[in-house]
Amino acid sequence: MAASVTELLREIAELEEPLEELRSLKTVVYSVPLNTLRELAAGLRFGMLFGLLDSGDREQIDVCVAILERLLQALEPIYLAQNFKVELQAGLQHSDDNVKILAVSQIGRIVENADAITEVLGSPELLKEMIHCIGGERISVAKEAIKSLSRVAQSKAGLDALFMTDMLEELKTVMGINDVVRYRVYELVVEISSVSPVSLGYCANSGFISQLLGELAGNDVLVRATAIAMVTALAQSQHGRQYLAQQGTIDRISNMIIGADSDPFSGFYLPNLVKFFGNLAMVDGPQQICERYPVFIEKVFEMIEGQEPTMIGVGLDTIGILGSCTEGKQVLHKTGRTFQEILRRLGSISCNASTDTRIRCLDTIASLLSLPREEERTGENGVTGQMQTDQQTEDLLGMTESWFQALHSHPMEAFRSMSTQPFPEIHIGALKVFTVSL
Repeated sequence: MAASVTELLREIAELEEPLEELRSLKTVVYSVPLNTLRELAAGLRFGMLFGLLDSGDREQIDVCVAILERLLQALEPIYLAQNFKVELQAGLQHSDDNVKILAVSQIGRIVENADAITEVLGSPELLKEMIHCIGGERISVAKEAIKSLSRVAQSKAGLDALFMTDMLEELKTVMGINDVVRYRVYELVVEISSVSPVSLGYCANSGFISQLLGELAGNDVLVRATAIAMVTALAQSQHGRQYLAQQGTIDRISNMIIGADSDPFSGFYLPNLVKFFGNLAMVDGPQQICERYPVFIEKVFEMIEGQEPTMIGVGLDTIGILGSCTEGKQVLHKTGRTFQEILRRLGSISCNASTDTRIRCLDTIASLLSLPREEERTGENGVTGQMQTDQQTEDLLGMTESWFQALHSHPMEAFRSMSTQPFPEIHIGALKVFTVSL
């Protein structure tokens, strides 16, 4: 096999139009296992294939990309970085998106390797081209660039390279291309910030975080909705939540829920506001969040009682998440008559709404009624573990029994009827309710 590959590479190097030989080479390199190819790739002289990418023949480019993808994958990341860094950098500047994807994916392999990543950190031009890829039209190229740059920033040297050099200005310049690209940069910043308090400090000092938080008050409701989703991602880490609390952002989002009643366009961003607090409740505890921000649970109830399908769906999902743990169940139960009305509303939705909404409602009901013997909780360090506590106490069993009875005037008959319907999802949803009710 090595002889045939070497011979084909020699022929390709001597020809002006080597498309037929490139096709043959592609067949050969894909006909052998990757492990076998790894033993041979470092000894092959295939650098001239990069030069063949500068062609007006689309098929030639595609075949070269396929061959290079296979051969480069067979190389160790450190060898790749030391011998093909210039070619990969040129690939990032190529007009063909497939070539860019090839280059950025191989750079992704390099930055995943502790020994090879130093080659990237020592190449400002390569970092700059990766940043420029965030601003490209092809989302797949941008995503790979974000992933690789996020990995670069997982060391102090990487953070310094991105935020303490001219790369910071490159990021800010790319942000100015358009709204979509600006939020790609925010995505990168949030990913980096989530790694550690130190990473968050770099991002905050750069001004990116304050700029993101400023988007919450923007006039464009769609941009505002996206900003809320980004802030929700930032709140997934404990240090991220602490930072948002210190900046008053959580109180600000609570006030946005209050102000949504007077905003005719709030339907575009209100679901994300509710999801923000839903996520917060699951990591910091439903009781703490619902007691400190009562408008959250009030709005969730209001959404379920309303007639807007999108809002009903978000409300159902949120109640289901809150009610999936014992603490959440107790918080809901403390609302007394209000929650009894919500339960009756759930019963009505499970019978009369659209099929999709009924399925979500049945999942929510099953979550509310479920009392597993083991419960997962997220600790202060963000690690999820299991607590070996028996939730099936008399009080809790009595509470969920009363909830079941509140759903319908004849709940057993209602769910039995659903379980015999010809719609598989409704049938399965009703069986879930039966299973947790037994």
